[in-house]
Amino acid sequence: MGRPPVTSRAQILAGARRLIDREGWDKLTIRRLAAELGIGPTTLYHHVRDKEDLLLLLLNEYAGQIAPPTLPDEPRDRLVVAWTALHDALAAWPWAAELFTIDGFVGRLDESALQLVELSVAASIECGCTQRQAVELFRSVWYYTVGEILVRANSGRRRPSEVPPPQHRGFLGHVDPKRLPQLAAIGEQWPSIAAHDTYARGLRALVDGLLAQTEPETKPPRKACT
Repeated sequence: MGRPPVTSRAQILAGARRLIDREGWDKLTIRRLAAELGIGPTTLYHHVRDKEDLLLLLLNEYAGQIAPPTLPDEPRDRLVVAWTALHDALAAWPWAAELFTIDGFVGRLDESALQLVELSVAASIECGCTQRQAVELFRSVWYYTVGEILVRANSGRRRPSEVPPPQHRGFLGHVDPKRLPQLAAIGEQWPSIAAHDTYARGLRALVDGLLAQTEPETKPPRKACT
């Protein structure tokens, strides 16, 4: 009798998740999803406008399934815990981080996906930021978080045949020690050092640095953000 007709958004999103899990988020297209669901692309376009619209629907659904972390009382610590939780959640689905590189994405999220944005802005304001500074802090931390996720995800997806062959004299063995003495000295240690997960440490340093730049003449008294 064949597959039943697709009648709900839930079926479409479930099919998209299967396709992403099986083939990777970068392989998701409207045509591939239509084939996965056993329908024509034209039928699918009645439900979603394009791939970007589909990914936004997936993201909003995914955000609603993320369990909120236990948040500390101090607003600075709240920022760190919330961003770490988001980082860990997106690391499992890096396609969602890719979607957040679209300009103006915040205005297209529903309330479940906007919880982190609200939390970040509110905690920043409690730490003495103006509304403008709170938005700028969110943007800066978001760039850091998305960049870290995408670099690691893209590195992990590379096939062995795509990895450049090592230099015949070892990693960075081709550099001239007289012209690049520090890189030559690090040499073979670079890959292992670069592989360390430093997100949490960098996050704390970034948050502290941004909060330290708030404008004294415009901010209310700090609330235990040290």
